[in-house]
Amino acid sequence: MTRCRTRRAESGRLVVRSAPAAPSAAVLLLHGGRADGPEPPPALNLPALRMRPFAAAITRAVRGRGVLVAEVRYGRRGWNGDRADAARDAEAALARLREEAGPVPVVLVGHSMGGRAALRTAGDPAVRGVVALAPWCPAGEPVDHLGGRRLYLLHDEADRVTSARESWDFVRRARAAGADAAGIPMPTGGHSMLRGAGLWHRRAAELTAALLSHG
Repeated sequence: MTRCRTRRAESGRLVVRSAPAAPSAAVLLLHGGRADGPEPPPALNLPALRMRPFAAAITRAVRGRGVLVAEVRYGRRGWNGDRADAARDAEAALARLREEAGPVPVVLVGHSMGGRAALRTAGDPAVRGVVALAPWCPAGEPVDHLGGRRLYLLHDEADRVTSARESWDFVRRARAAGADAAGIPMPTGGHSMLRGAGLWHRRAAELTAALLSHG
């Protein structure tokens, strides 16, 4: 039986949305943010709210498979240069997730800055793959840790906030580093993924379920 609950972990960086009694796998969602922002995210955090439909779609797609679904909460609003605060929070959430679910395989699903954080932390041994939604993949973003990982980068080429071209370049470099990476052009949605949102939700859920099916 699945126990559904919303609670903030002791670290303040993990919110569990749905958890079976004995998880066999986990999905961790990472919302977007800003390039710079040392302050905490606001109480009404629109990037976090944007991930709720993705969490719901993924939960439906993996129902009955013993998958824990959780979201990261960042301590700071921005990436903040070399501090890479969102990636640090993702690492902390993965550690807390291990305490919560044990040594189960994990899929990371991240939007924008959250996509960058997911890709940056995907070298963690627990991570099976990443679904990155309109990710922020600046030139020179590291890829050497991604060997053996499955990566799906979804991007609308009309996005004016993050660059689809940089996503496709990241895919090429990740493949050269040994990742099983694919770039998936989306027909609409821009950066916010609001137009054609249903397609984004379905595609993310399908890819996440497929990643969890791979041994």
